[in-house]
Amino acid sequence: MIRRRQLLQAATLAAAVSPFSAGAQQGWPNKPIRLVVPYPPGGSSDIIARAVSQPLAEALKTTVIVENRAGANGNLGAELVAKGPADGYTILICDTGALAISPSVYTKLAFDPAKDLRGVTMLAYSPHLLVVHPSVPANNLKELVELSHRKPLNFAVSAVGSAPHLAGVAVERASKAKWQYVPYKGGAQAIQDTVGGQTEVMMNGMLATYPHVQSGKLKLLAVSKGTRMPLIGDVPTIAEQGIKGFESGTWQGALVARGTPDAIVQRLNTELIQVIRSADIRARLAGQGAEVVTMTPAEQDRFFHQERAKWAQVVAAASIRLD
Repeated sequence: MIRRRQLLQAATLAAAVSPFSAGAQQGWPNKPIRLVVPYPPGGSSDIIARAVSQPLAEALKTTVIVENRAGANGNLGAELVAKGPADGYTILICDTGALAISPSVYTKLAFDPAKDLRGVTMLAYSPHLLVVHPSVPANNLKELVELSHRKPLNFAVSAVGSAPHLAGVAVERASKAKWQYVPYKGGAQAIQDTVGGQTEVMMNGMLATYPHVQSGKLKLLAVSKGTRMPLIGDVPTIAEQGIKGFESGTWQGALVARGTPDAIVQRLNTELIQVIRSADIRARLAGQGAEVVTMTPAEQDRFFHQERAKWAQVVAAASIRLD
C-alpha cells in the first residue's frame, strides 16, 4: 500500500513539474504560433511561410503569424528559434541547406544548428537559376564566362556564405569565370539590384527569381537542376553547359528548438505536409518552379547532416570564413 502511494505521489509530482506533460501536449496549441523567417520579405523562405500560414492556422485552429527576423545570413532568426522555448510555438521556416552551411562559414556562431534545432519536415525545393540583367550580352554560360574574362562581372549574392553564394563559387571555379561578389541581406534585395542593373549576374532560388524572368526583367541562362524542368524545358542545365554533375538549389524546411516534445513535432509534421501537399499550394509553387518535397523529422535531420558535409568542402576550398 505504501509502495503504491509513493508511486502515485511521484507520478503526480512529475506531471506537475513537467511543462510538457501529456495533458499539456493535448492542449497544444492554445496560443498564437510564430513562423520565423530569418530573411527579409520577398525571398523563397518568406514566400513559403506566407503560403502555408493561413491553411496551417485553420488546421491547428489558432493564429499563425509570419515574422521576418533578418540578419547575419539568417543566423539571427535561426538563433531566436534555437535558443527559444522548446514548446512548438516558434517555428523556423528557412533554407535548411543554407543553415547547414553556417557552421563551416562562421567562426563565432552563437548556436549549433545540429544540436539546437530539430527538423519537422522539408517543404519545397527550387533549383538555383543563373540569371543576368537583360543588358548583359551573353546567352549561355560559355558566353558569360568569356565576357567575365574581359572584365570581372558583379555577381549578386543573398549573403556571404549563403547557398546561392557557394553555388556561384562552385560555378566560378569549375568554369574559370571571374565574378566580383556583391553581398546583400537577403535574396529579395539581390534580385532587386540585378533587376535594376546595379549588379549583372546572380544565382538564386527559382521560386523567388522566376517571376522576374517571366516579366523580362532578368535573362535566364541556366538552371542548376540535374535534369531540365518541364516549366522551362528550353533552358539547359548548368551540367549540360560543361559542369558535369552540377546541381544546387534552395531547400525550404520547417525546424523547431531541440527538446520540443515528439508529439508536437509529429503533429506539426502531419499538418504541414497536408498543407503543402494541397492541390492549391502545390499548383501555385509549381507555377513558380518549386517542387513540393516532404520528409519525416528524422529524414530531414539526416538530410541536414549530408548538406553540412557537402558544403563544408566548398567553403574550405574557397577559404570563406566570417566572424
